[in-house]
Amino acid sequence: MKFYLLLLSLFCYTYLQAQDPAKQKQLSAVRTAATPKIDGILDDACWVNVPIATDFFEIRPVPGRVEGKDKRTEMKVIYDDVAIYVYARMYDNKDSVSHELVSRDNIGNADFISIIVDPFYDKMNGNGFFVTAAGVQFDAKYSQVGDEDPNWNAVWESAVKIDDLGWTCEMKIPYSALRFSGKDVQNWGLNFSRRIQRSNTQTFWNFVNPTVNGFINQEGLWMGVKDIKPPLRLSFSPYISAYVNHYPANIPGVKNTTSRFNGGMDVKYGINNSFTLDMTLVPDFGQVQSDNRILNLTPFEVKFNENRQFFTEGTELFNKGDLFYSKRIGSIPAYSDYSQINSGDKIIKDQTEAKVLNATKISGRTAKGLGIGIFNAITNSMQTEVEDANGNLREVETQPLTNYNILVFDQSLKNNSSATFINTNVLRQGSAYDANVSALLFNLNNKGNKYFVNGGGKMSYLRGNETSTGYSYTLRLGKQSGNFTWSYNQVYADDKFDPSDMGFFTNNNFLDQRIGFGYNIYKPSKWYNEWQNWFNTSYSRRAAPGDYQSFGLEGGSYVRFKNLWSAEIDLNYDAKANDFYEARNGQIYKAPENFTIGLYINPNRAKAYNFGGNVRYREQQLFKGKSYNFYLFQNFRLNDKIAFGLDLNFNPNYNYVNWVTAQGNQAIFSKYDRRTVENSFDAKYTFTNLMGLTVVLRHYWSDRRNKEFYLLKPDGNLTDYQGPALTGTDRNYNVFNIDFVYTWQFAPGSTLSLSYKDAAETYDTFYTQRYNKNLSGILASPQNNSLSVKVLYYVDYLDLKKKHKKI
Repeated sequence: MKFYLLLLSLFCYTYLQAQDPAKQKQLSAVRTAATPKIDGILDDACWVNVPIATDFFEIRPVPGRVEGKDKRTEMKVIYDDVAIYVYARMYDNKDSVSHELVSRDNIGNADFISIIVDPFYDKMNGNGFFVTAAGVQFDAKYSQVGDEDPNWNAVWESAVKIDDLGWTCEMKIPYSALRFSGKDVQNWGLNFSRRIQRSNTQTFWNFVNPTVNGFINQEGLWMGVKDIKPPLRLSFSPYISAYVNHYPANIPGVKNTTSRFNGGMDVKYGINNSFTLDMTLVPDFGQVQSDNRILNLTPFEVKFNENRQFFTEGTELFNKGDLFYSKRIGSIPAYSDYSQINSGDKIIKDQTEAKVLNATKISGRTAKGLGIGIFNAITNSMQTEVEDANGNLREVETQPLTNYNILVFDQSLKNNSSATFINTNVLRQGSAYDANVSALLFNLNNKGNKYFVNGGGKMSYLRGNETSTGYSYTLRLGKQSGNFTWSYNQVYADDKFDPSDMGFFTNNNFLDQRIGFGYNIYKPSKWYNEWQNWFNTSYSRRAAPGDYQSFGLEGGSYVRFKNLWSAEIDLNYDAKANDFYEARNGQIYKAPENFTIGLYINPNRAKAYNFGGNVRYREQQLFKGKSYNFYLFQNFRLNDKIAFGLDLNFNPNYNYVNWVTAQGNQAIFSKYDRRTVENSFDAKYTFTNLMGLTVVLRHYWSDRRNKEFYLLKPDGNLTDYQGPALTGTDRNYNVFNIDFVYTWQFAPGSTLSLSYKDAAETYDTFYTQRYNKNLSGILASPQNNSLSVKVLYYVDYLDLKKKHKKI
């Protein structure tokens, strides 16, 4: 009897040890001579007797809980000289598997399975390959700071099947999609992840603890990968595109309808095991989604999202230090010269974007953890066509030929730490100034990744008719793991620091300090699955002469409920501030104190129809100004192929005060009402996991109705304006866009896309009342219509070589 009790105790101990979330899981690598057919049917002989990775741990809703037997996951991995192959069996009720069809690199309302590999096993960098139950691929690159880069794309194979036991998946990930060393025996970092959409359950093979900072550093181990050699990584993606554009300019000598034909190529070349060259020659970005333009009443520019793939894919090294705003290249240049346009000239055609002639990236990381990045791009000069008072047309160069460069050295250190040097450089042809910015950065973590300190120093140097050198530093430290976290942040910039020629930067001359606290509960209770809380306080002074700028408090709480709905409440208080930018002339403005409260509701998005939104209220002391924001979104999924979305945003402001115009050196402010209405409709029809179409319609209307005018006094307060009547200071801005895109991936990495765009914009200095009149007005205004087709074909050099041998 004692023997059986001892045996039972040993079994229980062994089982509990196997289920210990804190213990790193390991999987032995198995080489195969026969390769599986990638069809989602798990009957290939090569899968027999391969070790199974199972007993996944939940990260949500109950961190650390082992998946149930009825919904267990079984994974196998094998490899040969060409690729690694993945077997996945996801047990479930087949009628409950979510499998919405969406375009590539999207998940939608679908279950997924993924493999995340870290070939250098540095616990800092990895690649993820995801497949949904609808067969849609999603891939991403992961960096040492835990960021996911979904813009990274690779060419690989996958297939899924839904059967009586749930669903299955097979993947083939060629070595050309990865970077790894040439060692005879290697150990790779490895993890698997599965999501069950209907219950918002996500599991990992090796437990990822939400209270521990980082993701890749919590991976398992794939042991004993032998005798594989990195292949020659060389691919070409030539493209051709054609455009027809119509704008009713109706100006003699200017064509309403124009057309153009483009051709170019993307090249990807593996320089060695670690580094890859990416080059785009005469790129075409005409099919990317339109920017969401708005009426900007602030003294600072608006930052837009980057939609051009070359500038979003694999740029994690170049984004170090926040010195790279890729839309500076071609899309939103920092420098334009309109000095040659006279006051009586009329602008006939003003180019809004400079043509990118070519761009090149070299990036990678050595086996010893040294990351190197080199970036170069050249944009053509911009010409603006103007007409003088006599009707003569001429072209004026408003932006010169420009060269953009980035150089990065990033050394990985132990404990997920790093040290970085980065330099950005902008060279312009002719008499325009050049810009250079350098930074030394560091990120240090203790052994348990619990505490951190990071920061760096930066220097900008502008050279032209006059030279300017500026400095900035950042210091941040705190506790980043555990239920309770805190941080202290200090940022300094002198009055000469200016990285805006290649980065996004609104203002300098400040010393900002911020203290933040957080307390997060990841263990579910009776009524919630997750609860996060935070509180921050910030204080800002000018660097010189050191006078006070602002003080603020903010706090909030986020709760995810058992029914998978979530709610968030935010509270913000800003004390009376000294604003040195609103007046546009360096004069101080005593900005009033204000208070904001916001409530945000998000639904269970697994439901076919779901809706949510937020309500915000803001009150400022001066003139009892009030602002309301009502936002509602709705999503309706008719079936797994067809879905619709509608976003409605209404933001009325009453008795707000801001700068409106200037008379000489005198800043004039106004009390005004403002109404902003933004409606966006989107729809998608996905034929297969390789073909689909999307349409987005957006109308944005915002106005400014001035009620009273004030002069800004030297002490920063306002006094009644007694001068001549001011006209032309109201604003009424409308934007309308249609983006219709059809895409077909007709071969791996190869796409055909058809795009139709309609864009209209009106900017009036008088108020047009009522929404329907503004919508009718923008639809009746001149529309810029464009139709384009683009074919990009992916060619892998190794495939060409194989075909040549067969011949």
